[in-house]
Amino acid sequence: MAPEWIMNRPITSKVDVYSYGIVVLEMVTGKSHQEPERLVPWVWEMISGGVTEAGIEEIMDPDMRSGYDVGKIEKLVKVALLCVDEEMNARPTMAQVVEMLLLHKGETEQ
Repeated sequence: MAPEWIMNRPITSKVDVYSYGIVVLEMVTGKSHQEPERLVPWVWEMISGGVTEAGIEEIMDPDMRSGYDVGKIEKLVKVALLCVDEEMNARPTMAQVVEMLLLHKGETEQ
């Protein structure tokens, strides 16, 4: 749940951006977000050295340990972490999220 809901702040489209980031992190890690204060800090702790190949290996769902493109997962996690920023004004818009992901897709296809 986005911090805005908990702190009784105005609800904007940035709540959806936060939710998108959580869903991405859940898919990548295989972990549930049932305890809101757990998933995001755990991911940050695991990638404290940066969103690198080693950091990605630390957070990846064990069922997905092979057969994925590390570069694509790195970008996906970077974008997801922008989406789950506690400060709603620091989060990108969904249009910016799509743009970041499409830009990366174009870079990897060249």
